[in-house]
Amino acid sequence: MVPNRVVLFRAIVRGFLLLLSISPLCAASATISGADGLTVNVQSSGVYTINLTNPAWRFSGQTGFPLSNLYTAVGSDAMGPYQEITFDFQSDAPHHAAIRAWFNQMAVMFTASNSSTAANSLAFPSFTQFPKWTGRIAFAGMFGYPTFFGTSDDSPWIAFDSAANTFVLSPLTHAMVASTANAGGVLSSGISTKIAALPAGFTQQTLLVIETGINRGFDTWGKMMTTLSGKVRPANDADLMLKTLGYWTDNGATYYYATDPALSYSDTLRAVKADFDRQGIALGYLQLDSWFYPKGAAADWNDHGDGMYEYHADPLLFPSSLASFQQALGAPLMTHARWIDASSPYRQQYQISGDVSIDPLYWGEVARYLANSGVTTYEQDWLYDHAQTAFNLTDPDAFLDNMAGAMAQQNLTMQYCMPTARHFLQGARYSNLTSIRTSEDRFGPTRWRNFLYASRLASALGIWPFTDVFMSTETGNLLVANLSAGPVGVGDPIGTMSTANLFRVARRDGVIVKPDVPLTPLDSSYLSDSQIALAPLISSAYTDFDGLRAWYVFAFPQGANTVAQFQPADFGVGQAIYLYNAADGTGRVVQPWELVSESITNQYIYHVATPIGPSGMAIIGDTGHFVTLGRKRITRLADDGTVHLTVAFAKGELSRTIEGYSPMAPTVSVVEGDAGPMSYDAQAQRFAVSVAPGPAGFASIEITKGARSGLAPGSPRRSQR
Repeated sequence: MVPNRVVLFRAIVRGFLLLLSISPLCAASATISGADGLTVNVQSSGVYTINLTNPAWRFSGQTGFPLSNLYTAVGSDAMGPYQEITFDFQSDAPHHAAIRAWFNQMAVMFTASNSSTAANSLAFPSFTQFPKWTGRIAFAGMFGYPTFFGTSDDSPWIAFDSAANTFVLSPLTHAMVASTANAGGVLSSGISTKIAALPAGFTQQTLLVIETGINRGFDTWGKMMTTLSGKVRPANDADLMLKTLGYWTDNGATYYYATDPALSYSDTLRAVKADFDRQGIALGYLQLDSWFYPKGAAADWNDHGDGMYEYHADPLLFPSSLASFQQALGAPLMTHARWIDASSPYRQQYQISGDVSIDPLYWGEVARYLANSGVTTYEQDWLYDHAQTAFNLTDPDAFLDNMAGAMAQQNLTMQYCMPTARHFLQGARYSNLTSIRTSEDRFGPTRWRNFLYASRLASALGIWPFTDVFMSTETGNLLVANLSAGPVGVGDPIGTMSTANLFRVARRDGVIVKPDVPLTPLDSSYLSDSQIALAPLISSAYTDFDGLRAWYVFAFPQGANTVAQFQPADFGVGQAIYLYNAADGTGRVVQPWELVSESITNQYIYHVATPIGPSGMAIIGDTGHFVTLGRKRITRLADDGTVHLTVAFAKGELSRTIEGYSPMAPTVSVVEGDAGPMSYDAQAQRFAVSVAPGPAGFASIEITKGARSGLAPGSPRRSQR
């Protein structure tokens, strides 16, 4: 096999040789090569084709006009080296176009521009031939609901065959006004026909990505979208909302437009914070929903139906100021925003389009007010309908660009709520858009399906999904929220929190122990749901320690069929694993292609699949948490024949128990901190050891299968540091 770097070098050399011989082609064609056998051909007649070998797919379309100035060139962009074909053609106006293929991705980019004002009558690309699919998914309407049979022109076009080979077609630029659709047997992507004309110099870019695997398709496409757009993808602890437990006061929470009967609003919220303190778990932040600012012509905080009169805390609720309340509370804030009401004085002070401001001065004022008030994250709600601009080429970008820019200047992050697919796509541009609602108000089991599929769209684009609020006593909801790797927010009445449940999600300091990636459906579930099989929906997430990857597998029924079936290979496992059932604490060794079949008798099933490493052992981790190997608890896991494991502790935490699988009783050495005697169940082939932190706040141990000289099983050696 030729090394990849050699293949890449040869391809670049071929490209440069092509460049040296470039000349305009009058009656010929141009061909370039991409990754894995992908080729692009453009003929002077206006026909363009993309051919692939694996899968054996073909895309073909035509401009409808003869071409001139047909060139090939090479270059490099944020994705890496590429070849590109450029050409011109004349319709009612002169157009310039290009098709780019990268050497390292099975993907192409289409660029179309016009040098003078032109009617918006051409879509590029426009495929009259494209692969036949057995299934497809679109994201339609509010919160990006998934549909396997409906369409939505603001959604990416995602289609797959029975082997899960997948292609994704989507706008790369101008997502807020783009349209991708299949009409009359033509699959095209361009600017919505609601916009009649395009100005001189207007450029639109479209991305086509092909992958072997549905989830691989989402990942490759999404990473290309964010890389080419310049977004720095936020980590799963990028802000306090992602990193720590929060308390929410939005629709479905206890204190949504309501207080404790004996208390004012501000005193109610202080009592919530005191409740967390009494339970010994830190409150990371407090969310203030639409009740906190005046609304409608009467400037009434208790107005449920109107837009914002002014965006500041209502003095009836916070007589001193929002900043004073935050300081007294002792926890950061996250704040909600609606649209701007027709009666608002802002309509005379700032540039307004539709029912929102496109004025950078407005956004600067809002961001400064929030930063000075102890707010860390701004939530823009009602994006589906009220919080919209006029539909044109400039205002939607001005609204969202100026919002993101002003918040970034004040080190504030953002959350989108009630988004459409357009907002997901637009979110690929903003590094400080850290989360997005992918569920309706008041999370519950009826929301799980839509949430998990929409989470796949969000996570592909570098945005962490949010479930919305629920009560901490609802174990299933809490588990799904935790596995989402996004925010976890509860809204219990004062004095009713399930502290035991919350400690399964977070440390005492409120830091969430979560997976590296969000919980999303397996390829097999896409294939099943596209055929209306009504099989249980199976999803997975993982934690990766330099290739030693642990998986978290969650399944629930969608109909009468309650038997969940999967193979570990379905979610990427290539070696033997220990499959741990979190409900009853049992487990067994499973091979990658072994069929696991389990009846769901209690709403859902949840398993942790941990790899059996060179030591012959598998570390389940801290079974006191849902995510047993989350990085905020297990900071290091390596297996070179000996298991090396480090456990992080929050202040006030005295010990944690680590469990694992081993065919024989292992031994433990302590590198840092302390460890209690190891217990071993020979019949179950399971061990457990309690560890305690050293002065630096962590414990580090080494575990070896079988007894070693000088160390009796069950008698760990403590650190001498």
